[in-house]
Amino acid sequence: MSRAEAGKVLARFTAGYTEAYRRLDPAVLDRVETGALAEIGRGDLAEQRARLPKGRSGNPGYPALELDDARFTIPKAVGWPKFFLADTRSNRDGNRWLVVFARTGAHDPWKAAYLTLHAPGSVPEFRTDKDGWAAPADGGLVLAPDAVSRAYTDYLRTGAGDVFAPSGATSQTRADRARLARTPSFRTDWIDTAEGAPGFPPVAFRTADGGAVVFFAAHHREKRTMARGVRPGVTDPRTKALLSGNGNLRTAITYTRVSESAVRVPARAGVGGSSGGRVSFLNRIEALVGARGE
Repeated sequence: MSRAEAGKVLARFTAGYTEAYRRLDPAVLDRVETGALAEIGRGDLAEQRARLPKGRSGNPGYPALELDDARFTIPKAVGWPKFFLADTRSNRDGNRWLVVFARTGAHDPWKAAYLTLHAPGSVPEFRTDKDGWAAPADGGLVLAPDAVSRAYTDYLRTGAGDVFAPSGATSQTRADRARLARTPSFRTDWIDTAEGAPGFPPVAFRTADGGAVVFFAAHHREKRTMARGVRPGVTDPRTKALLSGNGNLRTAITYTRVSESAVRVPARAGVGGSSGGRVSFLNRIEALVGARGE
């Protein structure tokens, strides 16, 4: 995988993304996206189709996505799956867009699996060898890449342990949930599900300090059960577009969301002089991908 080839993959992705959002066609999106990113995209398209005036089936005026100033981090990997990272500048906002591309086999296309947003100057420095290839992140970390999603969902469920640093994605999320657990109008229950290979494989890149940046996904289900005499209502356009269960809203509504996150995982204490530390969130994107009324 050369940098020139990576540039072609990035261009194919932006062209496919733009076509999918202009045609509002999830089949087009599935050609260039996979995993959590594809789930979020399919929800976006469903919402936008629901907003269209009657008789229209697409949005030809959707502005083209442009990702330039690309800096590629490409591991020198043997076997499958393969992946690489594109650190890009977007025409959508002032952030750096980090897009992780994955390929599951020799006859499969490259697809974008993760997208996270980072302020300029905040993108970690990745370790590379003398030829510019990224170093593998296959050991020596306080938490193995394939254990991050499980550790995170366990923390959301119990609040136990000190693996994660306090942040909006960790301690603040639990505090927000505590406020919604019991109210005069409803009670709320959550189920958080860890994800991994083959559908949502975590991807890790070694950083210059010996740690790693890990990209991972998780699902979050929130069931809101109304008090006696209170009927649930839906005003959010995305929820309306994704609502199933024949649209029945008598006693409860369950929301299904997917999150894609980038976290910094320190090296274990003593590895390369590291003092260890906690896993910290660099960015987390969560989106509604389903809703069901009861």
